[in-house]
Amino acid sequence: MKMWLRLSRGIDGLNTAIGRIACWAIVAAIVVSTVNALMRKIFGLSSNAWLELQWYLFGAVFMLCAPWTLRLNEHIRIDVVAEKFGRRASNIIEVTCHVLFLLTFCALMIWLSVPFVWNSFHTAEVSTNAGGLLLWPAKLIILVGFVLLFLQGVSELIKRIAIMRGDLADEGGGDAHAAEAERILTELAETDARIGGAKPC
Repeated sequence: MKMWLRLSRGIDGLNTAIGRIACWAIVAAIVVSTVNALMRKIFGLSSNAWLELQWYLFGAVFMLCAPWTLRLNEHIRIDVVAEKFGRRASNIIEVTCHVLFLLTFCALMIWLSVPFVWNSFHTAEVSTNAGGLLLWPAKLIILVGFVLLFLQGVSELIKRIAIMRGDLADEGGGDAHAAEAERILTELAETDARIGGAKPC
C-alpha cells in the first residue's frame, strides 16, 4: 500500500502544480479581454483571434484546474444519500462512484478525444471565423484535462481504500464541508435576526 500512496502523492503534487499555474490563465483572460475592449472602443480595432483566445484561456482554467479541485475536495457534490450513513458506508459509496462514474467517464472521454485531437492537429484545423486561431491546442487541453482528472480519480481511489484499510487517517472532508455549511447558516440566521429586530425609520 505504501507504493500506491507514494503514487497518489505524486499525482496530487502534479495536479496541484498544474492547477496553480493554470489558474493564472484567469488573469491572462482578463488582460486580453480588457485590451481587446480598449482597442475596439478607442481605435476601432478588433480581431476574432483575441475573442477566441479568451475562451481558450477559460477552457484551460476549467479543464486543468478540475483535477486540483477534486484533490482539494472542493468540487460540487450532492451527498443526499452518503450523509445519511456512517463513514464506512460513505467510503464504500465514494469508491463505487469513483470507479463506476468518474474513472469510467474520464476513460471514455480520453478514448474519444485522442482521434478528435489527432485529426485536428493532422489537418492543422483553423477556426472558421475570419482571423481565427488554430483549434488543435484548445482540443488538446480537453484531452490533457481528462487525463489529469483520470489520474486524480485514481489518486482519490487509492486514498479512500487506504482509509478503509486503516493505512491513512480520514481527514473527513465531508464533515468539514457540513461544518462550514452549518456556520454559514448560523451567520445568516443571526443576520436575519438583527435585520428583523431593527426598528423601521
